[in-house]
Amino acid sequence: MEPKSVFQLAVLSLLSLFSGAYAAFGYTSSGGNYVVDAGSANPLIFSVSQSNCDIRSIKYRGTELQYGSQFTHINSGLGSATVSISQINGSNKYIKVTCVTSTLTHYIVVRAGDSSMFLATYITAQPSIGELRWIARLLPDKLPGEYPYGEVSNTQSSASTVEGSDVFVVNGQTRSKFYSSTRFIDEDSHCVFGGSDLMHVCIMTPQQESSSGGPFFRDINSNNAGASTNLYNYMNSGHVQTEPYRMGLHGPYIMQFSRSGIPSVKNVDVSWFGEVGVTGWVPPSGRGRVTGTASGVQSGMEGVVHWFNSAAQYWARTSSNGAFTSPLMKPGTYTMVLYQTEFKIATSTVTVTAGQTRSQNIAGTFNTSRNTLWQIGQYDGQPTGFRNADKFLRMHPSDSRMSNWGPLTYKVGSSPLTDFPMAVFQSVNNPVMIRFNLGSAPGAATLRIATTLSFAGSRPQINVNGWSGPAPSAPAKIDSRGVTRGAYRGHGEVYTVAIPAGKLVAGSNTITISSISGSSGTTFLSPNFIFDAVELFQ
Repeated sequence: MEPKSVFQLAVLSLLSLFSGAYAAFGYTSSGGNYVVDAGSANPLIFSVSQSNCDIRSIKYRGTELQYGSQFTHINSGLGSATVSISQINGSNKYIKVTCVTSTLTHYIVVRAGDSSMFLATYITAQPSIGELRWIARLLPDKLPGEYPYGEVSNTQSSASTVEGSDVFVVNGQTRSKFYSSTRFIDEDSHCVFGGSDLMHVCIMTPQQESSSGGPFFRDINSNNAGASTNLYNYMNSGHVQTEPYRMGLHGPYIMQFSRSGIPSVKNVDVSWFGEVGVTGWVPPSGRGRVTGTASGVQSGMEGVVHWFNSAAQYWARTSSNGAFTSPLMKPGTYTMVLYQTEFKIATSTVTVTAGQTRSQNIAGTFNTSRNTLWQIGQYDGQPTGFRNADKFLRMHPSDSRMSNWGPLTYKVGSSPLTDFPMAVFQSVNNPVMIRFNLGSAPGAATLRIATTLSFAGSRPQINVNGWSGPAPSAPAKIDSRGVTRGAYRGHGEVYTVAIPAGKLVAGSNTITISSISGSSGTTFLSPNFIFDAVELFQ
């Protein structure tokens, strides 16, 4: 063979390698699908149905990742939609798939050279199935792992069902897709992963301004269900819903395909998103900010400021000196709330104007001086430190790894905090008993019981040395299971009981706290409430 021919073959060989690594950015139409090529160094090519917006194929680095029996889509599929595609030239090159129904417009956008899908969903009504979610159904043999919580939500090979059709037993452990949740305020990326060259597929959401629930809301993120490994972005759902759903634009949110480890939302730039023409997009120039200083947060607790109205929600952590700056917000008047960790200590209102920064401080007055006789737990809006509070986010209350629920007796001054239950279940550990000594009869006093979540109308009623306190009225109903799904945050009811003089005595005293409700249920689905803190004070 002549040297020139050898050189030509070498060039052709190199070209073939590079053509596999750097595919051509663009789209084609084939078999009733739009086939989109991101033109990325690690090739991402996917197919979108022209009739209903389902993603029917996802190939990353030449490997098919899409589960074949069910597809990747909004909700459980739109059924039918008007689907169009266009290429847009701006600061970069983009391809935009637009899927339209009578109440929803969904966008799938790729940016040239980026192995990511940038997604956004605009709604004028809540979907009829009752939840708004993006679900990627992927192949479990290619992507078996889940990040960041691992096997707690891996339900493949389940031996039995514990509760409903969503809590299972696998290898003697309870598991559920609900145990994959992270608070909105803590969200970075959640992923599924696997493969010999370790690829990650991750969801990142720069902001949840149109979702509902606030900074501490949490929902399903991932689930290896055996047949498919599912990756979610929940935007609105009835899972411990505490406020009305918000309409408008949800997103952008990103599904990124990576071979270089786990991406971070902090490194995501979506400032260009307005270039592609998306309904409901409000650019930075059309937004404003709030800055100020928060005070009154108990030492050692985190300060969080939360803004919300019917159209949007935002939040920010405070610095060590209480300073805060909001994200860029849509114009409007907002309720402004200050939390110490998750416990509400102040509320006010603020008006945001486009292009302006509003200065407004907020001060909590909850932590005022009072004569505390004793206190169990901290007012942090969580069941921190109580029995099984370290476990329930990632397993069912019936799990064998849980400590015994009781009924328990807590002795003030000698019992560890883990001798107090995080929750009282009416047919499991009802009531909880508190024993304590007083040096002298204190006269009238107040018992305050702060709770985080009630199920089936449960609320606390007390008995003090044989005196029965009044039965509180039922709390606002949340039509959803709570603690059994790893949830603890509801409306955060706080109950105060005035204890008359003469009921507390010098020496030994006993208070019992019982769950009462007009509803019924068995074991961990019996009426129950979750404790935040209990305090006896004057």
